[in-house]
Amino acid sequence: MAQYKFVLDEKDLPKRWYNVLADMEPPPPPIHPATHEPVGPEALAPLFPMALIQQEVSSDRYLPIPDEVLEVYKLWRPTPLYRAHRLEKALDTTARIYYKYEGVSPAGSHKPNTAVAQAYYNKAEGVKRLTTETGAGQWGSALAMACSFFGIELKVYMVKVSYHQKPYRRVLMETWGASVVPSPSGDTNAGRGVLERDAESPGSLGIAISEAVEDAATRDDTKYSLGSVLNHVLLHQTVVGQEALPQMEMAGDYPDVVIGCVGGGSNYSGLCLPFVRERLVSGKKTRFLAAEPEACPSITRGEYAYDFGDTAETTPLLRMHTLGHSFVPPSIHAGGLRYHGMSPIISKLCADGVMEARAYHQTKVFEAAMRFARTEGIVAAPESAHAIAAVIDEALAAREAGERRVILFNLSGHGHFDLAAYDQYLTGKLEDFAYPVDKVKEAMAGIPKVG
Repeated sequence: MAQYKFVLDEKDLPKRWYNVLADMEPPPPPIHPATHEPVGPEALAPLFPMALIQQEVSSDRYLPIPDEVLEVYKLWRPTPLYRAHRLEKALDTTARIYYKYEGVSPAGSHKPNTAVAQAYYNKAEGVKRLTTETGAGQWGSALAMACSFFGIELKVYMVKVSYHQKPYRRVLMETWGASVVPSPSGDTNAGRGVLERDAESPGSLGIAISEAVEDAATRDDTKYSLGSVLNHVLLHQTVVGQEALPQMEMAGDYPDVVIGCVGGGSNYSGLCLPFVRERLVSGKKTRFLAAEPEACPSITRGEYAYDFGDTAETTPLLRMHTLGHSFVPPSIHAGGLRYHGMSPIISKLCADGVMEARAYHQTKVFEAAMRFARTEGIVAAPESAHAIAAVIDEALAAREAGERRVILFNLSGHGHFDLAAYDQYLTGKLEDFAYPVDKVKEAMAGIPKVG
């Protein structure tokens, strides 16, 4: 009988986070926007607790997971690995397809892996209140849950288009005690400035980050929490890949290609970075494929350059793939992928040729999601469905080549709060957004000139 599910025991939950910076050539450091000199930990102190800053700059290969964080992880971790036999059969492919399912967390995605850790470290340093941004709402809901566990107040700046597209994500955040406002809002100088220029702005993650950072920087009792991009966030997510390694061993397979969707890079990094280590250190030949939206293709069409992480230019400059910090992407339903930049770690791995990227239009993404739902039964988040589209392409390519290709991907969240998007697809109302070349050129003209 075919085996569909590979499950680890609670005792097998990873006790350490893996830091890929110990095994790769590190990305260029963040720099000060005025001096262009590398910034030290003191520049981050107004926004983050010192424990997270130390993780951000650490070169240690493994960092211990606190017992208090592990106790919360045990609510849903280890997560299952599945073999997608029914999808394989539907595709008539010679490939073997596996997926790590992070939608079993209470918040429905991978985001609690870092939300719980960040809430814990802030609580340990006496922080009373956090601010953050969220796109589709998966990060905001995960942090709302974590803050409720550790008794921290939370204000979420939710990208306006997602605030209206995904009202139940807002309700979920409020159920866990968070205050949620649409961004751009009238609550900050950054938000008011955007509204003065464009009262109908749909918002962007860059704008929402500016608002959350400004809010945190102007209050002594508040820190800022980020759900993707930065090193410490990717670090916390590596529990996913560390579990997947022994699960693939249980299945008697090893991936030829590891796939995930990317917006800022957290879910894909969580799965792939432990496998990247096997390639860098042990010489494995695994390919790494990042799937991004055609409407916001920071890797495939952006530049690898220093840029601000937010629209209001309040952050240090990060060397990353970027479409320009003033770029406002179209209002696609994969709100968690509508970010102008990319994780410096992911960007460096792409620049070094360790990783590749592919961009997809949302109609093809939803076509893939429907195919997956009707074979494997899981309704995937629009973000995760980008990975499914890439998986199907790889499986069909394997069939054409007659290869026994092993594919592993991260199904990073369920789409139960995204049914309005599925309804638009089913009724023929979902449209593709052409790559806005002129808008990107305009945004790229405004990035800092760094030698």
